[in-house]
Amino acid sequence: MVKRAFDLLLSFLGLLISFPLWIFIASLILLEDGRPIFFLQERVGRGGKIFKTIKFRTMKHDPDKPHLDLDLANDPRKTRVGDFLRATAMDELPQLVNILKGDMSFVGPRALPLWIDDEKEGKKYKDITEIPGFIERAKVRPGLTGISQIYAPKDATREEKFKYDVEYIDKNGFWFDLKLIILSFWITFRGAWEKRTNKL
Repeated sequence: MVKRAFDLLLSFLGLLISFPLWIFIASLILLEDGRPIFFLQERVGRGGKIFKTIKFRTMKHDPDKPHLDLDLANDPRKTRVGDFLRATAMDELPQLVNILKGDMSFVGPRALPLWIDDEKEGKKYKDITEIPGFIERAKVRPGLTGISQIYAPKDATREEKFKYDVEYIDKNGFWFDLKLIILSFWITFRGAWEKRTNKL
C-alpha cells in the first residue's frame, strides 16, 4: 500500500512538473522526423496483465517496417533527438502515465515485451507463461527502473537480466526502492543510460 501511494503521488507530481518538457520534446521529434510523437508497445505486467507502455519515439518512422526490439550499440534507426532521449531516459517520461494507471511502478523488474526480435530469441510467445521467469516476475508490477535496468550491462542476455530481477523481488522494500530511484536520477544526470559498461 505504501509503495502504491508513493507511485501515485510521485507520478502525479512528475506529470505536473514535466509537462513543459513534454511539449519541448514533442516539438523536437516533430521537427526532426514528424509524427508519431509516441511509441506504444504491448508489455506483460503484474499477474500477466497485458498493457501498452508509452514512450517518446526515438526511432526513425517507417510505416512499412515493424519496430524490432533490438539493443544495438550504435543503432542506425535512432534519430538524433532519440539518441539524447535514450541516454537520459527522457524517452520514458510518458510511462508516468502507466505508473499513474497502475500498470507499472517506479521500481521493479523491466516490463517484458510480448514480441522479441533477435536471432537467439526471435519468436512471439503463444502463452505468457512461456516467457522465462514469468511466474516470479508477475508477482510485482514492472518498474520504470530497477536493479536490472541500473546494474545489468546493456548487452546482457535476458537470462542474466532475470537474475537481477529475482534479486529485486527478494529485496523489495520502500527504502531499497528509494535508493534505486536516487541512483537512476544520477545516471540520467550523467546521460549514461546507453553506456555498454558500468552506468554508475
